[in-house]
Formats: sequence, C-alpha cells, structure tokens
Amino acid sequence: MNLLCAVQQLTDGEICLKPVCARDAKDLFTLVNRDRVYLREWLPWLDRNRSVQDTLDFIELSEKQFDKKDALQVCIRFRDEIAGVIGFHHFDWDNRSASIGYWLAQNLQGNAIVTRSCRLLLNFAFTELQLNRVEIRCALENKKSRAIPERLGFTNEGTVRDGEWLYNKFVTLAVYGILSREWPVKPKKAD
Repeated sequence: MNLLCAVQQLTDGEICLKPVCARDAKDLFTLVNRDRVYLREWLPWLDRNRSVQDTLDFIELSEKQFDKKDALQVCIRFRDEIAGVIGFHHFDWDNRSASIGYWLAQNLQGNAIVTRSCRLLLNFAFTELQLNRVEIRCALENKKSRAIPERLGFTNEGTVRDGEWLYNKFVTLAVYGILSREWPVKPKKAD
C-alpha cells in the first residue's frame, strides 16, 4: 500500500487532510500561538511549542513517524486554510488498531470540521489501512471533544483515572472505541 498516495485523497470537498509538512510550520505555529490560551485548557503540549522551530521539530518528528508507518499527523484544511491538526497517534499493526487525536482553531468551532475530519480518517482506517479498531480518548470534562466520538457512533468503553498529566494536575480520560464491523454508522446531527 502506498500510504502517501492514499492519504492525499482525504477530502470531502470543503475539508482536506494533508500530512503535516515543513511549509506549514509558520501557519501552524501562528494558529497555535493565537489560540494558545484556548487550546491549553485540554492539550498538554502547548508549553513545548513556543516557536516556529518547535512546530518544525514536531513536523519533522511526524514525517519520520509517517515514513516508518508508526503514526500519521495531518493538517486540517478548511476552505484551503489551515484549521488544526488531526491524526493517528500510533499505529498498533499487530492488533490493527490506532488512536485519533485532534485540535481545531477556536474561531472554527461549531462547523462540524473535526467530526467530518474524523469521518475521513475512519473511512481511511477501515478501508485503506484495514484496521479493526480505532480509539479516541479525551478528558472526561471536555464535553466538546467527547461529543465527536459520540456523534460518530463510538462506544463509551469507560474511563482511565488520572490518565493524563495536564500542566498542574491529572485528568481522567473517557475512552471511546469503534470497530471496523461497526463502521459506517448513520451519522448523527453535527453541531
């Protein structure tokens, strides 16, 4: 399978998912920096991203992981503008599973962009990659993030107590999973 060619087809017309690349570093950093306070509520990596070089380092690591087929991070482009990042944190090829993570610019919330981006990744995961299971973990109190797997038909499989260190405290994570035999599901109304 040519992973790069398959990834290049992830679009629904208005949203396009493309692997992160060096030419995106400045725009991605500008977006992160603009929404830093907003994103910091739920994302643990903001303090490690303080410059365009930090963003470039993330992109270079992502490219190496992609080359080894270990992970896949893609820019979410909405109407040709970078809107955020979504991706598979790690592929567990032995168990044919992966976990999706995402973030979106604050001003673009409420347009179903992440839901639609997840749908594109799930179609890719279950058809092109032949995965059996995809998981999404989000802070138990992060209602906006939790709404996405719920809307997409994931099963709430429980919680991981103190599952993530978020700056000065641990947060409990809600764990959602969906299996290839459960996909696709009739989509629920996107907010």
